[in-house]
Amino acid sequence: MSKLNVDQKTIFALLSDRKADFLIPDYQRPYAWDEEQCQTLWDDIFLFAFPNNNYEEFDENEEYFLGSIVMYKNSAGKSEVIDGQQRLTTLMLVLRAFYDKFANMQDKNSKLTRDRIEQCIWKADTFGTADKSTLKIFSEVATDNDKEAFLELLRSGEVKASNKGQGEVKLGRESQYVANYKFFQEKIEQFTQDFAGYLPYLPARILNNCILLPIEAESQDTALRIFSTLNDRGLPLSDADIFKAKLYNYYSDFDKKDEFIEEWKELEEISSFIFSTNTGSPMDELFTRYMYFLRAKEGNKNTTTEALRKFYERNKYQYLRKDNTVNELKALALFWQSISCQDKLRFSEEVLRKLFVLRYAPNGMWQHITSVYFLQNRNRDGELEEVRFTKFLNKITAFIFTYAITNPGVNALRTPVYDEMINIVKGDEVTFSKYPFSETKARSFFENYVFTNQRYITRSMITWYAFTFPEQKLLDIEDIFHLEHIYSKKRQKMEEKINNGLRSEGNLESLGNKILLEASINLRASDYRFEDKKKIYSGEQRRGKNKAVSKISEIAMLVGYQDFGEQQIMDRNKKILDKFFAFLRSEDLLL
Repeated sequence: MSKLNVDQKTIFALLSDRKADFLIPDYQRPYAWDEEQCQTLWDDIFLFAFPNNNYEEFDENEEYFLGSIVMYKNSAGKSEVIDGQQRLTTLMLVLRAFYDKFANMQDKNSKLTRDRIEQCIWKADTFGTADKSTLKIFSEVATDNDKEAFLELLRSGEVKASNKGQGEVKLGRESQYVANYKFFQEKIEQFTQDFAGYLPYLPARILNNCILLPIEAESQDTALRIFSTLNDRGLPLSDADIFKAKLYNYYSDFDKKDEFIEEWKELEEISSFIFSTNTGSPMDELFTRYMYFLRAKEGNKNTTTEALRKFYERNKYQYLRKDNTVNELKALALFWQSISCQDKLRFSEEVLRKLFVLRYAPNGMWQHITSVYFLQNRNRDGELEEVRFTKFLNKITAFIFTYAITNPGVNALRTPVYDEMINIVKGDEVTFSKYPFSETKARSFFENYVFTNQRYITRSMITWYAFTFPEQKLLDIEDIFHLEHIYSKKRQKMEEKINNGLRSEGNLESLGNKILLEASINLRASDYRFEDKKKIYSGEQRRGKNKAVSKISEIAMLVGYQDFGEQQIMDRNKKILDKFFAFLRSEDLLL
């Protein structure tokens, strides 16, 4: 079991300890607290220390909990801060602002308070005298351009103007440290005016009665696990933050730190634009897609996929210590950015149509195998040969959509997809030849499947079918489409009471009764009878300013129906399945 040292401490007890030596490691995010967060901290502390604006109502036995500081002792003996970086940094700025305020005050309480703050900011020499050149906190954050501003501010208390080229530390409006320091200076000045004669009481109560909970783990991994468990409000440190540190160290060896930082910032910007994730960070998603390419190159078919960080930390992060790693990550990010933007300069209309369909695939495995395909087959300009790429997209669409019905669950899909990833890096075509479908069995699966709107495969199939019509134009990714019941559920409930509804209620959820429809049109058409729906579909019946006709080309054909009842549902369902199995046959996926 991992050992932890947990000991509640006052701010003074924690920071004045002679052994206190805090390091904000290079993989941390830059300092990001703004004025609103600083205002909240100030208000909370003030209300605690001066209840009802009265210093006499303060109870010396009361404590105010400011949060935890999760850290671990690294090999150099420094306490690397995993959680609490923003809070600890801000408290240092508060204390430094108070320290400067007491500079010219000679009364006993002010001098004593200044001496105590001094013990919290600077290390002491052998005789206990503060060494003003050696701080108790240091920042190595790779992507924080202003970290030197923070450190110089603590050392000197001076806010210097930016003056590049003069050997002067860059300090100015762009530094969040400076902005927050000025904020606290203003608050202290206002406090001094409002409570003349009581200035030392506020910092004294911050030092003596405000509590932090330092949690010291025995290793970085343990500290990170604790952080992920405790931190339910902030942004957990991502795997990509760790990878950033490893890459930063690698590029530092070649004196290319600045070059790397610029590349990393660009990667973060691209990733945040294209990757929307419920877990991890956008950069984690980029590293995940890259991981599948590296796995394939290893020949790794294991269906138990390692956790992201565990994969990269194998062999001491060997994959992050190669000259081409950042270039490959950037190429992959730009590829997915082009897909997200529907870049018609990079892809043909036909390719973009197929990629639009895959956006609604029943699972995300298509993204991983497509990433592998791109990295293996791109030319020097980062482009793919269109005919081969089109063939690849057809193949994975046919296979993945069918497998979702015959072998539901993404875990089952890993075996055939991982096999094909390895074939890709070997230079072979994707065929799935080891996993053909029995047409009879597969057709039976499809015919007996209940295609409710809540199942991903329902939208997958209906989106695919919409694009089987040659006249269907490419749809905008930003447009919102619903799955429309052509024969409405409400109509079935109403008409079954008079024995006039569908004889088989299962037809209500068949593919034959579903079609893509713009959200705005669907909201108006959802519960109407078919004869009224047709007017809304076609734009004949318009309400308000919404005069748009549906962009789904099959709608024009549907409007030509006199009625749409059970027979039409079954006929259309058969047509969809016939088309899909013809597609499977053309892709040589059927026995």
